[in-house]
Amino acid sequence: MMSAFWISLFFVFAAEMGDKTQLVALAFATRFKTSVVLAGVFIATILVHLVSVCIGEAASIAIPVFWIKVTAGLAFVFFGLWTLRGDSLDEDEESSSPMFGPLLTVATTFFIAELGDKTMLMTITIASQQNSFVGVWLGSTVGMVIADGLAIIIGKVMGKNLPENVIKYGAAAIFILSGTYTLYEAFAA
Repeated sequence: MMSAFWISLFFVFAAEMGDKTQLVALAFATRFKTSVVLAGVFIATILVHLVSVCIGEAASIAIPVFWIKVTAGLAFVFFGLWTLRGDSLDEDEESSSPMFGPLLTVATTFFIAELGDKTMLMTITIASQQNSFVGVWLGSTVGMVIADGLAIIIGKVMGKNLPENVIKYGAAAIFILSGTYTLYEAFAA
């Protein structure tokens, strides 16, 4: 379980760097208390990653290991390229109004923004490879919350003077190298 936890934490943390949902968290942090934004992100992340791990676990039962490794390797390379492309925050997402109070607004918006997002797909990919439902679920949740928490804190302290390109290229390199290695493992076996 610990290996799956750390793998999930690391890769989801890296995937969240510069992601659209990280920008959503940062935008909400300028309007609401940090604790409310973190709580909303945490609630949404627990739910989204629970669904993601269920999907990944089901895939690992139905699909042969070779194809899971090939798919995972290609997915990691794709995530690296997606990271290089970058995400942006649409004005509609940035200016959503607090209809249900701050906590529910943050949690609902973050949950919807995360559906089909890079980190959700990353969690599905990891869950299909690891044999630890709880480890992947908790690791991916903690990795996401740490990444968004750091973005909120750093954003409040440093504003927009962050080295975004260094973060983006570093995360992309990790994904592409991991994907290449996973593909090597699939075809070497």
